[in-house]
Amino acid sequence: MTDKVLALVTGASRGIGRAVAERLARTGHKVIGTATSESGAAAIREALQAIDPANDGIVLNIADAAQTAEALKAFLDQHGTPEVVVNNAGITRDNLFLRMSDEEWEAVINTNLSGVFRVCKAMVKPMLKQKSGAIVNVSSIIGTTGNAGQANYAAAKAGLEGFTRSLAQEVASRNITVNCVAPGFIKTDMTDVLPEAQKEAILATVPCKRLGQAEEIAAAVAFLASSDAKYITGQTIHVNGGMNMG
Repeated sequence: MTDKVLALVTGASRGIGRAVAERLARTGHKVIGTATSESGAAAIREALQAIDPANDGIVLNIADAAQTAEALKAFLDQHGTPEVVVNNAGITRDNLFLRMSDEEWEAVINTNLSGVFRVCKAMVKPMLKQKSGAIVNVSSIIGTTGNAGQANYAAAKAGLEGFTRSLAQEVASRNITVNCVAPGFIKTDMTDVLPEAQKEAILATVPCKRLGQAEEIAAAVAFLASSDAKYITGQTIHVNGGMNMG
């Protein structure tokens, strides 16, 4: 048994998701992190259990409706209703629009938007019965600004923010908040491999003149998941070094 606050973090094996999971684990949460593979689940399990043995990692593929339903039922049966749900899992399939295939479009929409719907569908009903909770969806600056070669990703993230506002209105009376954090360009495995010229071009658009850190996104997520943010709902917090102000 534990008196820690239960949190589910999807896409937690690396990057922003891992930073979020570890931040919550260090701030009074029992964290269950997810990955799409057994090896990914093992990696997050090892990292989180180094903080507290009560934490765990599980396999969850939010692109697969049947697997998601089964895995989340098992999660609820084993751990109970979470107080915090962080929807971070997502993919990219970048291509210029005229070259973008149906598969590239549908894969991104299915994972980044429909996948969040599936997770929320499983979690919201027990959270309503619990009459408390915080859902934090990880969006992107691209959902606001758009980006050449990412029509699918931009559409999914813009849709995610609209979904967040709508769900927030439906569950607010039960003391459940639903918000987004929208990162700008963050230093991760994906940005580490970019050519220097591309990195310099990106930095030229960032008033803070640096890439963000995954831990800075985790801090924003942790705030929205905390009791300090109980009167904030339906919002998108932009963490982008000034790339987009509005």
